[in-house]
Amino acid sequence: MSTEKCGYVAIVGRPNVGKSTLLNHLLKQKLSITSQKPQTTRYRVMGIHTEGDAQIIFVDTPGWQRRPPRGINRVMNREIRGALTGVDLALLVFDARMWHEDDAAVLSQVNAQNIPVIAVANKIDLAQDKRKLLPVIDEVRNAGDVMDIVPISAERDDALEALVQVIHQHLPARPHEFPPDQLTDRNMRFLAAEIVREKLMRMFGEEVPYSSSVVIENYEETPTLVRISAAIWVERPGQKQIVIGKGGEMLKSVGTAARRDIEKLTGTKVFLELWVKVRENWADDVRALHELGFDE
Repeated sequence: MSTEKCGYVAIVGRPNVGKSTLLNHLLKQKLSITSQKPQTTRYRVMGIHTEGDAQIIFVDTPGWQRRPPRGINRVMNREIRGALTGVDLALLVFDARMWHEDDAAVLSQVNAQNIPVIAVANKIDLAQDKRKLLPVIDEVRNAGDVMDIVPISAERDDALEALVQVIHQHLPARPHEFPPDQLTDRNMRFLAAEIVREKLMRMFGEEVPYSSSVVIENYEETPTLVRISAAIWVERPGQKQIVIGKGGEMLKSVGTAARRDIEKLTGTKVFLELWVKVRENWADDVRALHELGFDE
């Protein structure tokens, strides 16, 4: 008789609480891009954690927005609702220093679908007075239906094994769906585009990252070299000049940083060619969003 456990676990929460950082550290592999800016994550990203008889299929999601201003933000909210369909469990990640009304709104969304919830109090390392965490925990308990509350620091790998063990307790008994060495359902084209977008998020101010996206136009793989051609979309000519920079220096910096990370993933040398295209109002254009992989 099989003793295997396997379940889908959605990682949800408001923007910038550390959902993608948590997934990367749980898997010990960078799958979801991260930055200090909210709304870095735009897509659902699946990460597969297999340990002994237990397989956790994590689904990382964008940050929930109660008042999405643009088409892409509304699509991202739909990504979250789609990620909750059919999951066995949800991890509600929040900043341990403060329970926000938007955290409560996300918890309400999950509770409404009768999905069991583990609340994950992240960033405990940033709390100077640990006694102030207790009233926040009480707020969480009173806000809705949660099975467990687990304090962690994803950035410092603090208490992540304890979190995994709590998740294991709530997984259904069923056979594993993926081989033990598979980490994600996403291909390298997707991961390469996301890595380039991460560098844009990290290198530029507030306007450019949210007005830009990345499309892989060509991806060729050989045993010794990966050739990638990628277009960076921006909405205005002025943004194009900012991304290119004086003498092309900024674009070169983006490409160099992205190439290094892609080489770590592929384990081979990478030739990465980037250029910038103006695509006006792409974030509100249904056709453009479809090209970017969002299903309306």
